[in-house]
Amino acid sequence: MKCPFCAFTQDRVVDSREIEDAGAVRRRRECERCNRRFTTYERIDEIPYMVVKKDGRRERFDRQKMLTGLQHACEKRPIAMRQLEQLADAAETFLNDSPDRERSTAELGELIMNGLKQLDTIAYIRFASVYREFKDAADFRDELEQLARARAQAATISVAEQSL
Repeated sequence: MKCPFCAFTQDRVVDSREIEDAGAVRRRRECERCNRRFTTYERIDEIPYMVVKKDGRRERFDRQKMLTGLQHACEKRPIAMRQLEQLADAAETFLNDSPDRERSTAELGELIMNGLKQLDTIAYIRFASVYREFKDAADFRDELEQLARARAQAATISVAEQSL
Protein backbone atom coordinates (compact mmCIF):
# COMPACT_ATOMS: atom_id res chain seq x y z
CA MET A 1 0.00 0.00 0.00
CA LYS A 2 1.35 3.42 -0.93
CA CYS A 3 1.03 6.29 1.54
CA PRO A 4 -1.16 9.01 -0.08
CA PHE A 5 0.97 11.72 1.58
CA CYS A 6 4.57 10.67 0.93
CA ALA A 7 4.19 7.64 -1.40
CA PHE A 8 6.22 5.42 0.93
CA THR A 9 5.24 1.76 0.52
CA GLN A 10 5.62 0.52 4.08
CA ASP A 11 2.85 0.99 6.60
CA ARG A 12 1.28 -0.81 9.49
CA VAL A 13 -2.36 -1.59 10.12
CA VAL A 14 -3.62 0.25 13.20
CA ASP A 15 -7.24 -0.88 13.13
CA SER A 16 -9.27 -3.26 11.00
CA ARG A 17 -13.07 -3.57 10.82
CA GLU A 18 -15.49 -5.41 8.59
CA ILE A 19 -18.18 -3.36 6.90
CA GLU A 20 -21.13 -5.75 6.82
CA ASP A 21 -23.34 -4.00 4.27
CA ALA A 22 -20.64 -3.43 1.70
CA GLY A 23 -18.83 -6.75 2.09
CA ALA A 24 -15.59 -4.88 2.64
CA VAL A 25 -12.87 -4.43 5.25
CA ARG A 26 -11.96 -0.94 6.49
CA ARG A 27 -8.35 -0.58 7.61
CA ARG A 28 -6.67 2.35 9.35
CA ARG A 29 -3.02 2.45 8.38
CA GLU A 30 -0.05 4.44 9.55
CA CYS A 31 2.86 5.28 7.27
CA GLU A 32 6.19 4.22 8.71
CA ARG A 33 7.97 7.23 7.18
CA CYS A 34 5.71 10.24 7.82
CA ASN A 35 3.57 8.67 10.60
CA ARG A 36 0.38 10.01 9.06
CA ARG A 37 -2.72 7.85 9.11
CA PHE A 38 -4.99 6.98 6.24
CA THR A 39 -7.91 4.64 5.61
CA THR A 40 -8.18 1.92 3.00
CA TYR A 41 -11.13 -0.23 2.01
CA GLU A 42 -10.63 -3.74 0.73
CA ARG A 43 -13.27 -5.56 -1.30
CA ILE A 44 -13.20 -8.93 -2.94
CA ASP A 45 -12.88 -8.43 -6.66
CA GLU A 46 -15.60 -10.73 -7.84
CA ILE A 47 -15.31 -12.00 -11.39
CA PRO A 48 -18.77 -13.01 -12.55
CA TYR A 49 -19.56 -16.50 -13.75
CA MET A 50 -20.65 -16.49 -17.36
CA VAL A 51 -22.71 -18.78 -19.56
CA VAL A 52 -22.15 -19.01 -23.28
CA LYS A 53 -25.48 -19.02 -25.09
CA LYS A 54 -26.24 -21.07 -28.22
CA ASP A 55 -25.68 -18.04 -30.45
CA GLY A 56 -22.25 -17.35 -28.88
CA ARG A 57 -23.30 -14.46 -26.63
CA ARG A 58 -21.94 -14.44 -23.10
CA GLU A 59 -24.26 -13.64 -20.25
CA ARG A 60 -23.89 -13.51 -16.47
CA PHE A 61 -25.00 -16.69 -14.76
CA ASP A 62 -28.35 -16.05 -13.11
CA ARG A 63 -29.28 -18.69 -10.55
CA GLN A 64 -32.77 -17.26 -10.12
CA LYS A 65 -33.43 -17.45 -13.85
CA MET A 66 -32.42 -21.12 -13.80
CA LEU A 67 -34.63 -21.83 -10.77
CA THR A 68 -37.57 -20.12 -12.46
CA GLY A 69 -37.16 -22.41 -15.49
CA LEU A 70 -36.99 -25.44 -13.21
CA GLN A 71 -40.11 -24.31 -11.34
CA HIS A 72 -42.01 -23.99 -14.62
CA ALA A 73 -40.94 -27.48 -15.67
CA CYS A 74 -41.93 -28.92 -12.29
CA GLU A 75 -45.21 -27.08 -11.91
CA LYS A 76 -47.92 -29.34 -10.41
CA ARG A 77 -45.39 -32.15 -9.99
CA PRO A 78 -44.46 -33.77 -6.65
CA ILE A 79 -41.02 -32.18 -6.50
CA ALA A 80 -39.90 -30.25 -3.43
CA MET A 81 -38.28 -26.85 -3.79
CA ARG A 82 -35.32 -28.30 -1.87
CA GLN A 83 -34.73 -30.74 -4.75
CA LEU A 84 -34.75 -27.89 -7.27
CA GLU A 85 -32.31 -25.98 -5.08
CA GLN A 86 -30.04 -29.04 -5.10
CA LEU A 87 -30.14 -29.11 -8.90
CA ALA A 88 -29.29 -25.40 -8.97
CA ASP A 89 -26.45 -26.03 -6.48
CA ALA A 90 -25.07 -28.78 -8.71
CA ALA A 91 -25.17 -26.47 -11.75
CA GLU A 92 -23.49 -23.69 -9.78
CA THR A 93 -20.78 -26.07 -8.54
CA PHE A 94 -20.24 -27.25 -12.12
CA LEU A 95 -19.82 -23.63 -13.17
CA ASN A 96 -17.49 -22.89 -10.24
CA ASP A 97 -15.27 -25.81 -11.25
CA SER A 98 -14.66 -24.27 -14.66
CA PRO A 99 -11.15 -22.83 -14.94
CA ASP A 100 -12.45 -20.08 -17.26
CA ARG A 101 -15.39 -19.19 -14.96
CA GLU A 102 -17.75 -19.95 -17.83
CA ARG A 103 -19.68 -22.88 -19.27
CA SER A 104 -21.94 -23.28 -22.25
CA THR A 105 -25.68 -23.39 -21.75
CA ALA A 106 -25.56 -26.78 -23.51
CA GLU A 107 -23.38 -28.21 -20.71
CA LEU A 108 -25.52 -26.69 -17.96
CA GLY A 109 -28.74 -27.76 -19.68
CA GLU A 110 -27.59 -31.37 -20.00
CA LEU A 111 -26.57 -31.42 -16.34
CA ILE A 112 -29.97 -30.12 -15.28
CA MET A 113 -31.85 -32.47 -17.61
CA ASN A 114 -29.96 -35.47 -16.22
CA GLY A 115 -30.93 -34.39 -12.71
CA LEU A 116 -34.56 -33.88 -13.70
CA LYS A 117 -34.62 -37.27 -15.42
CA GLN A 118 -33.77 -38.84 -12.05
CA LEU A 119 -36.40 -36.80 -10.20
CA ASP A 120 -39.41 -36.82 -12.50
CA THR A 121 -39.73 -37.82 -16.17
CA ILE A 122 -42.62 -35.43 -16.81
CA ALA A 123 -40.62 -32.47 -15.52
CA TYR A 124 -37.69 -33.71 -17.58
CA ILE A 125 -39.79 -33.81 -20.77
CA ARG A 126 -41.19 -30.34 -20.07
CA PHE A 127 -37.71 -28.90 -19.52
CA ALA A 128 -36.24 -30.73 -22.51
CA SER A 129 -39.06 -29.54 -24.78
CA VAL A 130 -38.18 -25.92 -24.08
CA TYR A 131 -34.43 -26.39 -23.79
CA ARG A 132 -34.06 -28.49 -26.95
CA GLU A 133 -36.69 -26.42 -28.76
CA PHE A 134 -39.01 -29.26 -29.79
CA LYS A 135 -40.73 -28.27 -33.03
CA ASP A 136 -43.57 -30.79 -33.14
CA ALA A 137 -45.06 -33.94 -31.66
CA ALA A 138 -42.42 -36.07 -33.40
CA ASP A 139 -39.73 -34.48 -31.24
CA PHE A 140 -41.72 -35.41 -28.13
CA ARG A 141 -42.24 -38.95 -29.41
CA ASP A 142 -38.52 -39.39 -30.13
CA GLU A 143 -37.58 -38.22 -26.65
CA LEU A 144 -40.20 -40.46 -25.04
CA GLU A 145 -38.97 -43.44 -27.05
CA GLN A 146 -35.41 -42.77 -25.90
CA LEU A 147 -36.62 -42.66 -22.30
CA ALA A 148 -38.54 -45.93 -22.74
CA ARG A 149 -35.50 -47.65 -24.27
CA ALA A 150 -33.27 -46.43 -21.44
CA ARG A 151 -35.76 -47.67 -18.83
CA ALA A 152 -36.12 -51.04 -20.52
CA GLN A 153 -32.35 -51.40 -20.70
CA ALA A 154 -31.99 -50.46 -17.01
CA ALA A 155 -34.70 -52.98 -16.08
CA THR A 156 -32.96 -55.71 -18.10
CA ILE A 157 -29.66 -54.97 -16.38
CA SER A 158 -31.36 -54.98 -12.97
CA VAL A 159 -33.01 -58.37 -13.61
CA ALA A 160 -29.68 -59.80 -14.86
CA GLU A 161 -27.88 -58.54 -11.72
CA GLN A 162 -30.54 -60.05 -9.43
CA SER A 163 -30.20 -63.45 -11.08
CA LEU A 164 -26.46 -63.51 -10.36
